[in-house]
Amino acid sequence: MTKETRGFTLIELIVVILVLGILAAIAAPRFINLAGQARAAALNGLRAAVRSAATLANALTVAQGNTAGQPITIEGNVTVQMANYYPTQNGGGIDAAVRFDPATFSTTGTMSFRVTAAPTNTACAFLYTQAPSTTQPATIGTAVTTGC
Repeated sequence: MTKETRGFTLIELIVVILVLGILAAIAAPRFINLAGQARAAALNGLRAAVRSAATLANALTVAQGNTAGQPITIEGNVTVQMANYYPTQNGGGIDAAVRFDPATFSTTGTMSFRVTAAPTNTACAFLYTQAPSTTQPATIGTAVTTGC
C-alpha cells in the first residue's frame, strides 16, 4: 500500500508567509509614494500646458494684429481676456485658454493653479502672473511639489 501525501508542510507555509511579509515590507513604501509623485507629475504637466496656452494666445493675438488688451477667441467659441498681449490672470484669461479639469485642479483669485487631491494643496501649486508690460511675457512660477 502506497501512501499519497498532498499539500504543504507547516514549515513550508511559514517560510512562504515570511518571504511574502518581507517583500511587502520592502515594496509597500515605494507604492505609497507613487500617489505623491503622480500628483507632482500632473502639476508639472499643467504648468507646461499653461506655458503653451500663454505662448499660443500671444502668437494668435500678434498674428491677428490685435491691440494689447483686446480679447481673442480660440477654437471658435472660447473668449480669452488679454492684457499686454498675454492672457490675464483673472477669470476668463489663462484659465479659459487652458481649460483644465476642475475635478483635478483648482485656481485662486491670483491664478495659483493647485492640485485638489493633494494633502496640502496650497503647497502643491504654481503661480501664473500676467505680463506686466507689452515688452515682457507672462510669468509662470516654478511648481512647488513639496505638499503633493
